[in-house]
Amino acid sequence: MTHTARRIGRSLALVLPVVMVLSGTLAVTSVPWAAHSSDSRVLAASAQDVSKRAKARAPQDILRDRLLVELREKDPGVALTNLQRSVEGRPTLARHCMSIAKALGRAAVEQYGPTRAHRFSRPVCDTSFASGVAQFS
Repeated sequence: MTHTARRIGRSLALVLPVVMVLSGTLAVTSVPWAAHSSDSRVLAASAQDVSKRAKARAPQDILRDRLLVELREKDPGVALTNLQRSVEGRPTLARHCMSIAKALGRAAVEQYGPTRAHRFSRPVCDTSFASGVAQFS
């Protein structure tokens, strides 16, 4: 009985890896993107892009995106207060303050409408928020 079990075990040890490799190969060839050769070129191109080092984002872009999220999640008043604090804490951002405030004004109009967005206006960055609201209204 043990001799038969060993023989079956050896046969499985030889056959099982071959079956697994073949079934894996068949599974990969049945994937929709494997059918078209042009798709593989797109995949190769995207793989090259991944290997390139991503550019570091500018501090003003990071700040603007964070404030736009705050505006959507809370309200424009919170975003404007944080803009003012950020500019006071990091004076190099002052030259970008107007463009960030205008972007917040446009986003406020999109979310709240022009009338309600105007209520959040304050003298942050030379009233650029109000200017953004007015331009987008």
